[in-house]
Amino acid sequence: MTGQIRGNVVGLEDVMVIATDDATLATDHAQDVKHIVDHLKAERRDEHALHKTVHRPWGSYRGSRFQVKRITAKPGERLSLQMHQHRAEHWIVVEGTTLVRRGEEEIFVSGNQSVYIPMGTTHRLENSGKVPLHLIEVQSRAYLGEDEIIRLDDGYWSRLDTSIVI
Repeated sequence: MTGQIRGNVVGLEDVMVIATDDATLATDHAQDVKHIVDHLKAERRDEHALHKTVHRPWGSYRGSRFQVKRITAKPGERLSLQMHQHRAEHWIVVEGTTLVRRGEEEIFVSGNQSVYIPMGTTHRLENSGKVPLHLIEVQSRAYLGEDEIIRLDDGYWSRLDTSIVI
């Protein structure tokens, strides 16, 4: 579109621009995108597979290299009963109320309250309310990869491919 301004692109012709939360790509050779992805894979980088916002059947979370996630759980949904051998978690409820299972305990946690999940402790959160649950999850320890999650009970297991299901 000669002479028109679209977003942040000025004076370019026949250019494809893709902008997401993760990256912006501007190219006039769309067929070369596959080469970029293949290069990332060859360098063992994970940008081709990981995104800032990860969608799950129960809602979504947004993560970063610092392992702070903003989690939203839909009303009536719950996360898997799980544990981590390599990390602890601290959950801070921003909005809504959740029933947290931590080991054998069941704890109601509401806005501006928090709960600590020690490493190796089984845990689950459930949004039994009528509004979305918003919480911040802070992960700590040496290894924080999603592949170390041990799911003990998960109604979504058939739709997840980034975990160990026992």
